[in-house]
Amino acid sequence: MTPYLDGHTDYARPNSRFLIFALAGILAIGGLTTRLFYLQIVSGGQYTELSQGNRTGVESIPSARGLIYDRNGVELVKNVPTFAVKIRPADLPEERRDEVVARLAALLQMDTADINGEIDSNPGSRFDLIRIATDVPDATARLLSEAGDALPGVEVTIEARRQYPEGTLVSQLLGYTGPVSPDQLPSLRSKGYLPDDLLGKAGVEASYETELRGTYGERTIEKDASGRKVQDLQTVTQAASGDSLRLTIDTTMQANAQKALQWGMRAAGLKRGVVIVENPQTGEILAMVSLPTYDDNAFARGISSKAYSKLLADPNKPLLNHAIQAHYPPGSTYKLVTGSGALSDHKISATSRVVTRPYLLLGRTRFWEWNHRGWGAIPIKLGFAHSSDTFFFQLAGMLGMDRLAHWAKDYGFGARSGIDLPGEVPGIVPSTAWKMGTVGEQVYPGEVYQAGIGQGYDVVTPIQLINAYAALANGGKLYQPQVVREVIAPDGSVARPFAPKLLRRLSVPRSVLKTMREAARNVVLVRHTYNLVDLPIVVAGKSGTAEFGVRDSKGRLPFHSWFVGIVPKNPAKTAADPTGMRALDREDAQLVVLAFAYDSRTKGNAATEIVKYYLQLHFHIKHDYRNFNLLHRGNFYQSN
Repeated sequence: MTPYLDGHTDYARPNSRFLIFALAGILAIGGLTTRLFYLQIVSGGQYTELSQGNRTGVESIPSARGLIYDRNGVELVKNVPTFAVKIRPADLPEERRDEVVARLAALLQMDTADINGEIDSNPGSRFDLIRIATDVPDATARLLSEAGDALPGVEVTIEARRQYPEGTLVSQLLGYTGPVSPDQLPSLRSKGYLPDDLLGKAGVEASYETELRGTYGERTIEKDASGRKVQDLQTVTQAASGDSLRLTIDTTMQANAQKALQWGMRAAGLKRGVVIVENPQTGEILAMVSLPTYDDNAFARGISSKAYSKLLADPNKPLLNHAIQAHYPPGSTYKLVTGSGALSDHKISATSRVVTRPYLLLGRTRFWEWNHRGWGAIPIKLGFAHSSDTFFFQLAGMLGMDRLAHWAKDYGFGARSGIDLPGEVPGIVPSTAWKMGTVGEQVYPGEVYQAGIGQGYDVVTPIQLINAYAALANGGKLYQPQVVREVIAPDGSVARPFAPKLLRRLSVPRSVLKTMREAARNVVLVRHTYNLVDLPIVVAGKSGTAEFGVRDSKGRLPFHSWFVGIVPKNPAKTAADPTGMRALDREDAQLVVLAFAYDSRTKGNAATEIVKYYLQLHFHIKHDYRNFNLLHRGNFYQSN
């Protein structure tokens, strides 16, 4: 210690404390320097790469979807530029969601439930964009673009929207596009689909999705720290436009078919109906109308959940293409199968006479003739012409259920036709094995009778029925129906030309088919179809009424009406062939027309009148042959 003059003393501080503090400082500075050296020099390259990765990313470039034309080049689908509003959930604070959704709903004139539904059903991650609205007006799009922080997570983009100029005329055939659903996305990601992509949902938009979509490209983009896109950097791969389609459909024939069906439905008070026109020489579908229907533009613009629910709830099922996606009892049109089978199996000949009676008795059950009288002993050409039930009951009994099923399947019943549209149903052809496996019972003789006239368990689709009659018309060639004629590459060349697709040749001998065509002409000649014979063209065909449902107070069943007509090549009547039979001996028919009238219950056959009106429009027949009184509501037929 050190003494001072004033008497106090000061104690000396040890030097070791200074040494400790100095050493700690040196170690700390050394550690920081070493870490800085490691980060900047040793690992600098790695962190530069990571930093660069955070600033750039890869983005898909959508391809232009292919267009669709009718067989004559009329544009049925095109792409138009439109504004779309999307939301990125990751950029939308949860506490502000209700506020943002409410403002969006007011600006877009949408229900908040629809917007919340889109957000909650997002199939991708929170960083993926979700489409909220399409076809947004320019003024609204500008307002939303300028909203900035007032609408966090909201983005306005420009994209192509499908436009269907013909509206409801071809909606069931074309279908529409819609967003990828959550259950579809996992399987579609590997094919390049994005969470906010659109894809075909119905019609040829769906069945030709791969061809129409094209191939997406890729580009690198720069993003800011929050992951938002700043700018495009480089195109890696160019997008390849999709192929276009040329359909077999003739728009004029389609319009005539729709006009004829709409008239018949109004006149008869029908709720559903179908008209199909087919070229029997190729399987080309020239017209296909199913009513009621929908406007595919409503889906393209973004249909509201309320409007969609209304379509789903409609008991007449406008979203369903009744030509291929629903099946019904065929009634007397099915007598083609029974007659062909009996002739082919030599149960009868073309000249054999079968006695028709007011009814046949099985046990205590009476199986009535539709007119409750019969026609006496007649050959098949008259049995078919008069649509005699007791005639065909007996033929069905001769064949038995399994041979009847054999000939039905030969004509294409009980299996999908293979038409290039989605959702086709196969129908039902009952057999011994089918009934045992389905119902667990044997087939009863009365059920064989009913099957012989197209009742009972038999159900067919309109496309199956017209295709069977097309095979009758062309001499036994069963073609696969087609609605797409050509696939056209983006450069305008034909990527896939049309070729008829022969499924098989019928086992029915051509001589039998000739007999059945003449029988079909007799249907018209004996005026079973009233004044259809008076048209200035040759027509053959078969009408049918098919009972279903619950009996009324008088014990009568409601029924559907069918008619299938065959028009030979050069169908104008001639003095050399006054009956038109020679025209039906040929196998050159160019036109088969089918009408189906659901729950018609009219005094006459509504489907026959619809086909007649179509033929008047198609062949520019000036005189009007329609029987308006036959379309009054009633229940004249028991079955025919």
